[in-house]
Amino acid sequence: MTETITSEIAVIGAGVVGLAIAHRLALEGREVVLVDPEPPGSGASFGNAGTVADYAVQPVGTPGVLWSLPSLLFNRNSPLSIRHAALPGLMPWLLRFARQSLPAAAQRNAVAIARLLEGATPRWQALAEVIGGTEILHRRGCLYLYERSSHRRAAEADIAFRKTLGVSVEMLSPDEVALLEPGLPPRDGGGAFFPDAVFMSDPGRMVGLLAEAAFAAGAGIARARAETLERRVDGIKVSGPGLSLHVRRVVIAAGAHSRALASRAGDAVPLDTERGYHVEWDMKAARLTRPVCPTARGFYLCPMQGRLRVAGTVELGGLTAPPSAHRIARLIEGARSLFPDLGEPSRSWMGFRPSMPDSVPVIGASRGGADVIHAYGHGHLGLTLAPITAEIVADLVAGRVPARDIQACRVNRF
Repeated sequence: MTETITSEIAVIGAGVVGLAIAHRLALEGREVVLVDPEPPGSGASFGNAGTVADYAVQPVGTPGVLWSLPSLLFNRNSPLSIRHAALPGLMPWLLRFARQSLPAAAQRNAVAIARLLEGATPRWQALAEVIGGTEILHRRGCLYLYERSSHRRAAEADIAFRKTLGVSVEMLSPDEVALLEPGLPPRDGGGAFFPDAVFMSDPGRMVGLLAEAAFAAGAGIARARAETLERRVDGIKVSGPGLSLHVRRVVIAAGAHSRALASRAGDAVPLDTERGYHVEWDMKAARLTRPVCPTARGFYLCPMQGRLRVAGTVELGGLTAPPSAHRIARLIEGARSLFPDLGEPSRSWMGFRPSMPDSVPVIGASRGGADVIHAYGHGHLGLTLAPITAEIVADLVAGRVPARDIQACRVNRF
């Protein structure tokens, strides 16, 4: 018989968002237990591009993507693709995604994302100092690389729009790109440089430090899968195989696994899954000094500690199918288009991102009451928004009005 554990708050999900929330709540004197069957910081929290992407204000769904959606989804080589076997189950999500890609909706979503991203860099700098990770965080900016002049011209409207939302960006000529990153082969289109961006040379280590800090602050851990939430008069029962928790509040921060838990709380959320990939080459000397994104290929080249990581692309395909050998091969091919001498990669990886049709996360109280708080759906911005999400959740738990408007993040917006 499983013993029932009592606590004030259960944070379901020990990825970077859940860990940041547990750390913040524990520092405020809350009794917190993290619930996750996997080791803290696993999955997308480990395998991401390591960028604190305060410049990434555009949602995945835009008018340009909508116009190209049929060819994008069914072209196996596109940066955005779909597993054909998953299409029937994805149709409701795709219909919402298409509506959110219309001009007015896409602009509204970009504004909402930009407001959430305000202060992301200083929040991470402060958190890194607290948890002992300052040497992992580097302020060298991020570079978008345009392979052709036509790609640069096509991006001008997007860059101009980002500037209206407060993003700092400098357009660079091919010669200026060469000065910034001499290891890159020349490209006719030059680049866009985001000077304020920071990146992590080892995101897995940073999230590990965050886990250590959360536990040092008093957070506990239950290595089990939460499958049911049951509201009771005296609190909430959280249960699953080998798990029985009785708590006053629940924070759902289980990333791509959050939809079923939200449903248990009475909230129907159109959350689905992006499958993200990375490939790594071990190397002593870094070929780059900052993350570089060849925009036409949809991935990042990331200088990590002792290795080059190539991460990105969007594949809609659910939680159960095995990794796509084709997507991994496309990352390898893309990396070799810039660095032809790369040999066989040292390793590859696949993880899951929680994806909302509007690219705006779900942060806020359940329809049934503030005893359940949602904190998931960050898509490509989970690492970036973790400290900000933790601030918002801590305010909601304490009954404080959050410092930023989270109306766009409400659970009942669809």
